[in-house]
Amino acid sequence: QVQLVESGGGLVQAGGSLRLSCLASARSFSGFPMGWFRQAPGKEREFVSAINWNGDGTFYADSVKGRFTISRDNGKNTVYLQMNSLKPEDTAVYSCAIQLYNSASLYEERSYDYWGQGTQVTVAS
Repeated sequence: QVQLVESGGGLVQAGGSLRLSCLASARSFSGFPMGWFRQAPGKEREFVSAINWNGDGTFYADSVKGRFTISRDNGKNTVYLQMNSLKPEDTAVYSCAIQLYNSASLYEERSYDYWGQGTQVTVAS
């Protein structure tokens, strides 16, 4: 069983920054891609960003490209999401996920095998 625990969410003014962290319990964390998704109230969960196993491949939704940066520290079993220039429309619960058992597209929710509980990000206008 893999456990993922997010942290770093909170309330921030528009234009501000937050850094989310996702700590994974998987012993072989470093071998697997990770992703961040978000779900706003009344909306479906959507892809935000993903990173391949060694960090040299990163992927972003158009809505966050240029503002968010994903990274990972395999020695700490942690993936990060640095969020800058936050907008009210970024308000959502942000969840991290790990892809263990397949090699499907990292942009798709169904590609991931374990999920964290999520952390709330609220951006005030």
